[in-house]
Amino acid sequence: MNFNRYSNLVEATNDLTKRGFSHSFNFEEGTMVCLKDKTKYQSNDMKILELHRFEGLSNPADNSVIFAIECKDGKKGMVIASYGADAEKVMTEFMQKVEVSPEDSAADLARRTKGSSRK
Repeated sequence: MNFNRYSNLVEATNDLTKRGFSHSFNFEEGTMVCLKDKTKYQSNDMKILELHRFEGLSNPADNSVIFAIECKDGKKGMVIASYGADAEKVMTEFMQKVEVSPEDSAADLARRTKGSSRK
């Protein structure tokens, strides 16, 4: 799994979009929702292909993580979330249930994200 491949959030989102991760997702009421067409997904409807974490230089509240995901219906996109003390517990639990592909025994999302949530 790719991890911290980019130097900042803007670089990551620009490159991931160019590589086909063109949909944006938001966590709403216990499901992940595609912002373009409002399709709702459960954690078992998607897999995490890449995870990139960024730490705020001056403010811990600026910590963020990008999950590059692929849904069972073929949509690829990004979930951008905060992590750490500001993380939303329900979102964290949801993302920890999402399959990580390729399977990587070193991909401990709880440890790497210290929790995450959409802001």
